Order: sequence, then C-alpha cells, then structure tokens
Amino acid sequence: MMIRRKPILSTLLYILLSTGSIAMLFPFVWMLSTSLKSDVQLYAWPPVWLPFPLQWDNYVKAFTQLPFGLWFGNTAVITMISVFGAVLSSPIVAYGFARYRARGRKLLFMIMISTMMIPWTVVMIPKFFLFSNIHWVNTFLPLTVPSFFGNAFYIFLLRQFFQTIPPDTEEAAKIDGAGVFGILWHVLLPVTVPVLVTVAIFQFDSSWNDFLQPLLYLNKQSLFTVSLGMNFFNGQFDVQWNYLMAVACVAMLPTIVLFFIGQKYFVQGIALTGMKG
Repeated sequence: MMIRRKPILSTLLYILLSTGSIAMLFPFVWMLSTSLKSDVQLYAWPPVWLPFPLQWDNYVKAFTQLPFGLWFGNTAVITMISVFGAVLSSPIVAYGFARYRARGRKLLFMIMISTMMIPWTVVMIPKFFLFSNIHWVNTFLPLTVPSFFGNAFYIFLLRQFFQTIPPDTEEAAKIDGAGVFGILWHVLLPVTVPVLVTVAIFQFDSSWNDFLQPLLYLNKQSLFTVSLGMNFFNGQFDVQWNYLMAVACVAMLPTIVLFFIGQKYFVQGIALTGMKG
C-alpha cells in the first residue's frame, strides 16, 4: 500500500512545485512580453502574450529619453563599494564573536542580533538627521559607508560557520607564528568562500534594488540610481509601460547573472551555516 502511495505523492508534489514555479515566473514573463509590445498592443484585449513584430527599439527609446546609462553606473558604484564593505567587515566581527571569550560577549551578540528586529522605518529619520548634519546628503556616502561597519545578519551567518571549524586548525597556525589577521586571512577565509559569496549576493541584491535610501539621500538627477530613475521616468512622462518594462528587464539582469554564477556557492553557504546553532 505504501509502495502505491509514493508515486502518487511524488506526482502531486511535482504538480504542486510546477504550479508554484509557473506562478513565480508569470510576472517576469509578462514584464518581458510588455517590454517588446507596440503602444497598440499594450492595451489590447484579449492580452497579447507574444507580440509580433517584436519592438526591440523600445529598449533604445527608453534608454535615450533619460540618462539611464549614468544611473546604471551610479548604482554599480554604490553596489560594488557596499559589497566590498560587507565582505570586508563582517568576517572580522564574526570571528571575534566565534572565538574570543571576553566578558559580556554573549550579551553583545544578543544586542547585535536584536537589531535585526528593528524596522528600518524606525531609524530612518534619525539616520537622515545624522547624515544631514555631517553634510553627507547628495553624496554616495550614506549608501556605502555603513556597510563597512558590519551587518547583523551577515555576522550571524559567518559566526555560525566559524563555529563549525575546529580550533585545532588555528592552533597550528599560531604555532607557526601567524597573528589574528594572518589566521583569518590565510586559514579561515579560504574555507569560508561559500558563505562570503552568499553575503556578497545578499548585499548586491539589497544595494542594487534599494529605493528608499537613495530617495532620502539623493536629490540631484546626476546622482540618481536605477530605481530612482525608473520612478522619475514613471512620473515625468505618461505611463509608457513598454519602455518602463524594458528598463526593468535590463535592471534585473545583473542580479540574475550574479545568482546563476554564484548559485553553487550560495546553496553551499546556506547549508553550511545551518550546521551548528
């Protein structure tokens, strides 16, 4: 009886997963289809799923109406610096929490973890006044410098992984004369690559798609990011959905490419950090 049930359960599971996959892909397919439609096909009924002829010039027109090239460059600069800051700072803090037995370490760690529960909207106004008082508004500094001070979630991930590494490995390096940063750089970081790639992907996605913080700190058009530019495009002209979807398709490409490149390490990183509580 159990043998007969397994194929049925497997079939139901595949149907459920396939249905979920199609539902998840639906917005992307609709966005891609809309980006290639003519103005007439946008509001046609029944909806046009496969536009013909394909309007590839929608992409050219969208990128020539406003300086999206400049805004993509701004977003790339902010994202690269933020990723570098997160990957540089988080392992150092996580290593301290994982290895050093200082008094109050657990309390500090709990306080740090609890900061993840604070909604960003609560700290939004204090942070704006802080950065405004030090004249960082209309610069990239509020969007990049905080990443060099660590992130609670990334520190938690890395600490979990460091605790799975036997301390004997570090003891051998200490006997050979390695210092703290030598141990971290030469012994621990080479085996931490999957988790670091996971941190980089999370930070890349967070910075690249961030809208609210650039909206607060960047008022000059020459400093806009892609997300701000798309919002400006939407408000500056009548809603030209085919052009807007063309920009959205290009904007999501870097995230997709990065995920597929780092997919192997991403899965390993999530699995490894869940090995020990």
